[in-house]
Amino acid sequence: MLDSLLSWFSVDMGIDLGTCNTLVCVRGEGIVLNEPSVVAVRKGTNKVLDNGEAVGWRAKEMLGKTPGSISAIRPLKDGVISDFEMTGAMLSYFIRKVNGRGRLFGPRVVIAVPSGITAVEKRAVLDSAEQAGARRVFLVEEPMAAGIGAGLPIIEPTASMIVDIGGGTTEVAIMSLGDIASCESVRVAGDDLDESIINYMKRRHGMAIGEQTAERVKIEIGSAAPVGPPTTMEVRGRGVVDGLPKKVTVTSDEIRDALAEPVESIAEAVRRTLEQAEPELAADLVENGITLAGGGALLRGLDIVLQTKTGLDVKIADDPLTCVARGTAIYLESLEQWKSTLESDSDEI
Repeated sequence: MLDSLLSWFSVDMGIDLGTCNTLVCVRGEGIVLNEPSVVAVRKGTNKVLDNGEAVGWRAKEMLGKTPGSISAIRPLKDGVISDFEMTGAMLSYFIRKVNGRGRLFGPRVVIAVPSGITAVEKRAVLDSAEQAGARRVFLVEEPMAAGIGAGLPIIEPTASMIVDIGGGTTEVAIMSLGDIASCESVRVAGDDLDESIINYMKRRHGMAIGEQTAERVKIEIGSAAPVGPPTTMEVRGRGVVDGLPKKVTVTSDEIRDALAEPVESIAEAVRRTLEQAEPELAADLVENGITLAGGGALLRGLDIVLQTKTGLDVKIADDPLTCVARGTAIYLESLEQWKSTLESDSDEI
């Protein structure tokens, strides 16, 4: 009762704490914040620049372009915290931005985490959120949040399958009756697609490119299967041999070949999850199919690859980038109903 009363004096929020981007969703308002999970600090001090404001978009603009005295840090790797202090600073900035500085009480927060993380990694997320000013913190597994956000009937006695491809992890899960029946979390996702492009450009064209350039190539001409006529793109970077600025033209066929290995890893995770499913659940999926969520769902032709590999219908969720964040907000709206499936800041963790 007291907890509900305090909520009148704070903005309770659901957070998709991603390796690449952090999204915040507020009940009745939808997505209110979508910024890169990046923090800019002064080297040697770990002090966030601009009085703690060099976070998100402002910090991402500095990636790969900072002078020697400044570092642009991504404090999450493979979906989990790799820098506790910087994650706390980043969450504090985002929560303060959404909750407002004049609030009397901190918000209740639901945070989505990969299904495969350890108890220690969960505790790191809880501690970071509490340090950032959250009054109470609940953790929910990402595939569950993605399924809710995608509008799948996960409470019904029928199988729903979600493949959530984020920046650091791919979460594959079959859900029924409000719980996860079979799942797999693999640390192959959007970052690995970018890394494959970086490695290909270095190996094939003798050119070094940065993360942001690789991401642009992936978005503009990347694909997992042939879709439409071949396209080309001019890519700029630095020559590996002479160190001088360089530009080359690459084709969509080249980039598809570069992405083949991580795409195959994701497809294998889907196959393994299906192999673990109970026969009755597998039978439901013949009709219900697979739903793709997360930024990786936007890779052209990925649905075709998965459909070919599994024989099931594959569809992309509406607004796949925001599925997890919207799912956390829906959890927050019905917290009492879902509390038995949520991990909270209790002695259990």
